[in-house]
Amino acid sequence: MNISMAAEQSGVSAKMIRYYESIGLIEAADRRENGYRDYGDTEVAMLQFVRRTRDMGFSLEEVASLLTLWRNRRRSSREVRRLAEKHLANIDARIADMRAVSRTLKRLVHACHGDDRPECPILDDLAASKPKIEVARRTNRTKTVK
Repeated sequence: MNISMAAEQSGVSAKMIRYYESIGLIEAADRRENGYRDYGDTEVAMLQFVRRTRDMGFSLEEVASLLTLWRNRRRSSREVRRLAEKHLANIDARIADMRAVSRTLKRLVHACHGDDRPECPILDDLAASKPKIEVARRTNRTKTVK
């Protein structure tokens, strides 16, 4: 099948398929005599695997590791679990960060009158040198500052 058919069956756009091939995430498809890529069921299954892992938020590096493990029928599930647990911990941390941001925004929205007055606690907090909530850029972790 050609790339558009593979894209349709896998749920991965043709553009992304080309990108994944260009970065070596998946092997480039064989070419027909006319130069078109030729995909089979195996390649579609691999693309579906990639789409599913990306839908779950795994990074391209993690997807590459998972693909390697998926292809290796003599693998140990220990490594797969380790990767999934690490990813889950990152997701849980991001959820905690977003909950902290949500609490702060709710507090600020509640404090704002939302009328014709120029005073705005939302803008005051955003402009403050020591905001009520601080997002650490390096770790993507949020901490409340008192």
